[in-house]
Amino acid sequence: MSRTTAARGAAGPDGLVVIDKPAGFTSHDIVAMTRGIARTRRVGHAGTLDPMATGVLLLGLGKATRLLGHLALTEKEYTGTIRLGQTTVTDDAEGEVTASAGAASVDRAALDAGVAALTGDILQVPASVSAVKIDGKRSYRRVREGEDVVLPARPVTVRSFIVREVTELTAEDGTVVTDVAVSVVCSSGTYIRALARDLGAALGTGGHLTALRRTRVGPYGLDVARTLDDLREELTVLPLGVAAAAAFPRWDVDDRQAELLGHGARITTPDLPAGPVAVFGPEDRFIALIEAAGERSRSLAVFT
Repeated sequence: MSRTTAARGAAGPDGLVVIDKPAGFTSHDIVAMTRGIARTRRVGHAGTLDPMATGVLLLGLGKATRLLGHLALTEKEYTGTIRLGQTTVTDDAEGEVTASAGAASVDRAALDAGVAALTGDILQVPASVSAVKIDGKRSYRRVREGEDVVLPARPVTVRSFIVREVTELTAEDGTVVTDVAVSVVCSSGTYIRALARDLGAALGTGGHLTALRRTRVGPYGLDVARTLDDLREELTVLPLGVAAAAAFPRWDVDDRQAELLGHGARITTPDLPAGPVAVFGPEDRFIALIEAAGERSRSLAVFT
């Protein structure tokens, strides 16, 4: 994948940075660190990762922050470990254990049936300790203030939910549990820890997530991700046009169309795919992100 390297001291780079997030940091922590590395305040992220989670986190620098809301809606891929036999308040290993039913000798047929029931188009209730907003306030803040929060179910798509390995072991409290290594491909808005909770509930054992690594967001995988140490040595930024071309369908236009679209005008479009489309003018200039609205374009963000 093409990329440019921003020299140290260069002001205001524009583009996408793909980070391999380490455990123990929030997405906002990573944004703050990247502001220092890139020497710009204009940094945002697409698709939050919990502190426990590692892996692909997309950051936008400068004008690329305007791409982030659209990049966050793309398909994601994860590997993780679900612990059957214990329930936590957060549905992951960061929360207090609230029940230890145990899960010795889990029936594989029942496990596979539970995974199958959570695959495809499903309704999922997000974890109450999550960033989902209720009347403008984050759910996790309401929980911490003592509110009893139950979030409404919402549709998500789990395209693939595969069991990779099953291991029985004894947890720190002496409970015999079963760890299930899984891989998941899913739509934006899917909570992997909610899948862990719901799988445990279906099996009658309880369950929570003990490890999570995001391996892909849309077209961006770990193969193009850089660690924070890598970025401190050399700030690698995918140019706006390269990032847009990789993530969205492409529409090439002529000079006149490029001029009109660069001013936010609505013009007649060919038969374009649904959703955001990246528009390129002559000489491979990235002009705008648009979507088809009937037979005409509607600007989502203009970059010229």
